[in-house]
Amino acid sequence: MSFADKAREKADEVAGKIKETAGDATDDRDLQDEGREEQAKSKAQQAGEQLKDAADKARDRMTDR
Repeated sequence: MSFADKAREKADEVAGKIKETAGDATDDRDLQDEGREEQAKSKAQQAGEQLKDAADKARDRMTDR
């Protein structure tokens, strides 16, 4: 995952947190849910990319022998 992709995913996570917080402040359940959904999606994408990066590193270690 490139630095730009990581930054974009983190920005999406932060945007979700802002929406959730705004929903909390205004008692807007839809906005809260939308924020939580964005955070969960971003975290899942980040986890998938971390898994992919770890697999790539493991493969590289195996082929360096």
